[in-house]
Parts: sequence; C-alpha cells; structure tokens
Amino acid sequence: MRLLYHGLKISLITETYGPEINGVAMTLERLVHGWQSRGHTVEIVAPVRSDRPAYVANDGLRLLLVPGAPIPRYSDLRFGFPCAGRLRRHWRKNRPDLVHIATEGPLGWSGVRAAEALNLPRVSSYHTHFHQYGSHYGYGFLRGIVSRWLRMIHNRTALTFVPSPAVLEDLIVEGVRNLRLMSRGVDSGLFDPSKRSRKLRATWQATENTRVAIYVGRLASEKNLALTLHAYSVMKEKYPDMRLVFVGDGPERKKLEAGHPEFVFAGMRKGEDLATHYASADCFIFGSETETFGNVVTEAMASGLLVLAYDYAAAGCFISDGQNGLVVPLGDRTGFLEKARQWADVADWSHLRQQAVVAVKILSWDRIVDDYLKEVEHLVENSEARQPALSANN
Repeated sequence: MRLLYHGLKISLITETYGPEINGVAMTLERLVHGWQSRGHTVEIVAPVRSDRPAYVANDGLRLLLVPGAPIPRYSDLRFGFPCAGRLRRHWRKNRPDLVHIATEGPLGWSGVRAAEALNLPRVSSYHTHFHQYGSHYGYGFLRGIVSRWLRMIHNRTALTFVPSPAVLEDLIVEGVRNLRLMSRGVDSGLFDPSKRSRKLRATWQATENTRVAIYVGRLASEKNLALTLHAYSVMKEKYPDMRLVFVGDGPERKKLEAGHPEFVFAGMRKGEDLATHYASADCFIFGSETETFGNVVTEAMASGLLVLAYDYAAAGCFISDGQNGLVVPLGDRTGFLEKARQWADVADWSHLRQQAVVAVKILSWDRIVDDYLKEVEHLVENSEARQPALSANN
C-alpha cells in the first residue's frame, strides 16, 4: 500500500488563488503549502492572470492557466471558462492521483467532468455561500438554481470538505452528501498582539489612549458593512475620538471613501503588514451574515482584539460571549448594536482581549492538513470503489 505522505500528485481546481487576496485563496494556499511540505506535488488549475505565473513559480508549483473572465459585479475576481476536454487531454499525459475541486464555477464543473471521464479520485471543498449572495447582487431569484448547481457538483465528488459544523448541517439540508469537517487554522506566530505599532497608530491619528476599531475583509455589500458602520457610530458616542480603519478592497470602497473621508482606508495588506494592522487596533467589528467560516475573526482574536460578531461560523465556534469576545444571535441587528453600546461603557477590555488570544492558540494548520490527508488516503488507494454512483438525481 502506498504511504500517503510520499509523492502524491494533487491537481487543485480553483477560480481564486494568489496573488488574489481573500479568505478562499488564503485557505487554499495554506493547504497547498502543507501538501508540499509533506512531499506531494501540486498543480494549480486556475483562470489566466498575467501576474499569476510568477507568483506560483515562487512556490515551486505547477500551473495550468485556462481562459476566463471577470465575475459580473465582482470584477477583481475571475471565473474560468468550460475546459473539460483540455483537462482530459492534459491529465491523460500528466495523470494526478487526486483532483480537488475548490470552486463551483464552470471551471470546477469541467474538473468534475474530466475527472469522471478518466476515473480519477476527486474531492471538493465548500467555501462560499453563493446561493445567499444573490440578494446582494440582484439575482436572488436564482437561489434555487444556484443551490441545485452546487449540490450537483459536490455530489459528483467522493467527499466535500466544509469549514464548520453549522455549514455541514446547512448542506445536509441542501442535499449534499459525503460531508467532512475541515476547519481553518490561524498562524499565531504571524498574528500576535506583539505586532502592535505606535507608529502605525499615529498615521491613523490615534494615540495609545484612542480606541481604534478595524474591519478586515472585502468591501462588498454581502459583508453587511452598514451594520459595522452603525455599531462603530454607537461606540463613538462614548469615545468621540474613536477611529475606524478598513483593510481590504472591493466594489463598495469608492462609495465608502466618498461618504466617509474621516475613515482610514488601508487597502489590501498581507503577511507582517496585515498582522501589524490587526494588532495596532483595539476591536474588530464584523457584521457579516454570509460567512462559511470567517478567517478574519480568528486572525483578529489571535491579534488580541475584542471581536464583536454574530454567533455563527468562526465566531460561533471560538467566542464565548463576555469571556473572550462578544457575540449575538445571527440576524439580531438590535442586539448587535446594543452589545456595541454596552461595551463602549466598559473601560477595560484587556481581559477579553487576552482570553481571545488563548482561545485560538489551538488552531493549527499542520493538524488540519494532516487530517485532510488521512481522509483522502483510502480514497486514493481505492479510487474505483469510492467514487459516487451517478444518477439522474445528482
């Protein structure tokens, strides 16, 4: 029997990867680096970007670029065009041991079809509630069609990895089968309160006594930014000199900048620079209701921030209200604002911030990668037996 930790060829099909900066791309990069560090060869199949070959080459990855186009109303991201025939020809010459479908666009569907045709073991992972995004971008009426599409793709893979127990339960209701939990790690060596910078705070016009709220993520309507702004304004009533910093980019940025010149817009940040921005703030306000996990929540906790979020996804898994952060029931907008008002009256947040760091110390990417590889071991060794039977109901 082949030992899984030696020399697998893994083909990752994804519509987002570096140099794009988002939670899905970051998660996939962590997985890929984990696979490589254990001696596996990884091929990235992704839509063409002029800057992607150099980015991927720095990590020693194989790369297959396919034609694509910007996603409507999400132009900084791309989707890949259908290319099942090309993938079949490529994989006949360069047969992978495992195909991992990470996104559900036309490229992901092509990966499923090509892998089926060649009887390749295939798994998928679920990262984004696309069927919930429709109401924010004018295609909410397509929710049923999108749900059926997602179910069809995932049910034609042997396993689907999901980031949290709540998402697993949601997908069971949607009719997705063969689900496995694959949480997310956090790099506590990178995200740490010690990265706090007085110099950076000074550029925000903040002293050590100024309270600074931060938001990290896409500046997009599905992130419920209006609630983040409202919660900040509630806290600002108590602290008139309080500052709000946005880290990230997206379709809402120009409107926010035009309407709120008093806010700090730091743009995209990564690595040590991102860690410094997190740690230099005091609280993290996150009003999003569409997360599958929310890596930014655990990154903020590791950085020693007081996090205010809805009680689901990462916040639901790792925040105990009033002990290491603040949570309210999902969708309770009134409760969210009341929690912001209550904690604006608390002079000392230090205990909760310290406990937030402790709560996420256990999150190890190494453990997550090892658990993933254990799950796919039997699949790779018994690929014919483990592929799901296809039927008209898939």
